[in-house]
Amino acid sequence: MDKRETLHIINGDSALAPLKNLNLGGKIFVWREMLCDGPTYKYVNSFSFKEIRTKFLSDYYDIPLQEYENKFLAQFSIFEEQQFSEVYLWFEYDLFCHINMLAAIQFLAELKINVPICLICSGRFKGESKLKGLAELTPQEFKTAYENRVLLQEDDMQLAQDIWTLYNEKNPKRLVPYISKSSNFEYLSNCLRAHLKRFPNSETGLNVLEENLLHLIENNHITSINQWLGYGLQYQGYYGYGDIQMQKFIHKLSFFTTLEKHRLILNEKGKAVIEKSENFYREMKDDTVYGAAYKYDFLYDKESHKLLKL
Repeated sequence: MDKRETLHIINGDSALAPLKNLNLGGKIFVWREMLCDGPTYKYVNSFSFKEIRTKFLSDYYDIPLQEYENKFLAQFSIFEEQQFSEVYLWFEYDLFCHINMLAAIQFLAELKINVPICLICSGRFKGESKLKGLAELTPQEFKTAYENRVLLQEDDMQLAQDIWTLYNEKNPKRLVPYISKSSNFEYLSNCLRAHLKRFPNSETGLNVLEENLLHLIENNHITSINQWLGYGLQYQGYYGYGDIQMQKFIHKLSFFTTLEKHRLILNEKGKAVIEKSENFYREMKDDTVYGAAYKYDFLYDKESHKLLKL
């Protein structure tokens, strides 16, 4: 008798309760990481990966090593104690989730988990005007997403590993050809485009998300940093950043804003960004890394939609 169980890998705790409500059984691995932010290492099941991530999360987000070990790394022991009959990947349509998903697939490959792997990816739903995350789904929509799960093929798995490998190299320009690759990952192309736009714009020195955050101030009556944060989270498109990441952006962009008569407005520098009349690359430059690529080693050219190496 086959005593193997199914394994559900879910991208965060918000999907935990609705998943349990489906009563599907099996083990659950909560992928509590944000690998779209900071340095990563190709081999997920390695000391180097753990060392790089614990240092980054401690240095930039004050997340203690013990917390990271308890909430994420401790779950690796599931694979020592259990064999699985199939794996379900529960991830969302955005870049945040997709980078985590690629790492999860790499991890499964390293462990030689040779069983059917299915993807449940939330996003577009019939009758809905906006893309929806797993936690935003109604119980029926959550069930429908499971019923519409996609069995990943060998080509899909290889594509995911190839992209994860390139994400862990210093030249993100090599990702460009993968935007047009067809696969069972419905939102992967959009996420790759969003990733390339995270590099600074050649005109302003800010990336697309930073520019959009300033446009939100220009186009809305925003009275506080918290309100700005709320707008930023709501209107970020395919990025999927959480509160603590968006707060980092907003803190850095305070250089372009001022509070006047109980309203947050753009100062002269902020207006120069909107008008594209000045480049702030030098003022914005820091040591931000995406995977293995330094953010300020490349510029994104809006006209050609290509990355330029500095």
